[in-house]
Amino acid sequence: MDDLRFPIGKFAAPSSTGPDERARLISQIKEAPVLLRNAVTGLGESQLDTRYRPGGWTVRQVVHHLPDSHLNAYVRFRLTLTEEQPTIKPYDEARWAELADARGGPPEASLALLAALHARWVALLDSLEPEQWARAYRHPDMGLVSLDTALALYAWHGRHHVAQVTSLRERSGWTSQF
Repeated sequence: MDDLRFPIGKFAAPSSTGPDERARLISQIKEAPVLLRNAVTGLGESQLDTRYRPGGWTVRQVVHHLPDSHLNAYVRFRLTLTEEQPTIKPYDEARWAELADARGGPPEASLALLAALHARWVALLDSLEPEQWARAYRHPDMGLVSLDTALALYAWHGRHHVAQVTSLRERSGWTSQF
């Protein structure tokens, strides 16, 4: 079950991040919307409403979850760049995934939102000075989280959810363009 939930493995925070690693992670943030769109291209309604694993979210919920999560991440970055160690507000992602728009809404709205959001986010990330990456926000459960760690987390997060969809497609034998 863990393999289905974490097809690329669980997140591990990097011990340190330099300019080359940041560039690689920013590239992953940049490509996530295209990879997600490719992962769901050609899926029918019943496929979108298939759970990627027993007890997990549907493909549709995964698609809607990514912009929900990454909108929160984008705001966390902006708060961290404009305030001293802001305490961020977590959200109940499981309950968000049960709202009507996430359970039944068309994926296109979230795919377009993710693409626009990531374009802005990458522009912000590319503008950061080296010392800004050490800035941190306070997460009530995780403690202090540096922007370096947050970058790694959300780069992983996009790949993680895309892999949930692509691994379901592979297991199910659904033709794909990913």
